[in-house]
Amino acid sequence: MKNENLTLPAELRAAALTRPSRAEAEAAVRTLIRWAGDDPDREGLIGTPDRVVRSYEEFYAGYEQDPVEILSRTFEETDGYDEMVLLRDIRLESHCEHHMVPIIGKVHVAYLPERRVVGISKLARVVEIYAHRLQIQEKLTAQIANTINDVLQPKGVAVVIEAAHQCMTTRGVHKPGVTMVTSRMLGAFRDSASTRREFMALIQGQHGDGLSNV
Repeated sequence: MKNENLTLPAELRAAALTRPSRAEAEAAVRTLIRWAGDDPDREGLIGTPDRVVRSYEEFYAGYEQDPVEILSRTFEETDGYDEMVLLRDIRLESHCEHHMVPIIGKVHVAYLPERRVVGISKLARVVEIYAHRLQIQEKLTAQIANTINDVLQPKGVAVVIEAAHQCMTTRGVHKPGVTMVTSRMLGAFRDSASTRREFMALIQGQHGDGLSNV
């Protein structure tokens, strides 16, 4: 494994140490194909195990990256800027840890700087790192907010996620068109109703009134 695993939490490092080989992963895909009722050796499926494993390397790349390290490079030369920094409509692509099917949606992230700010691309990277792990939306929301809060130590952090879960739309109850909304407000966003309203109004600029009760 890459050295990046040394920066992961203990439970993820332990999983990395016992990670199966690529050959074992491809063999597992072949087993699933057979279990589904098809022949992994037929022409259309011969390359499927390799393609699936390469896809998984992309889907779950977040296990090899450290969001704290991403946020560690900050800037103090802000000319006293202390108003809200908002990144809206970050594309979310994750996978449900219960069924391993896609979660697709958008993330809105805001913070109120105390002394330091971070490049906005780093906020999107934090979202991407946590999203590229097996997730539930509630935990994902908390992880993003808590990490930004712990590293930047701002006056407040707000995270809202709107997403559709294919574990609900393509299986089970089969209810397409349903969006799940989760939020986590820390610091000033939790304590100040006016700050929270400002944040909600800014993200509603494109999303209508659907989030007014978050």
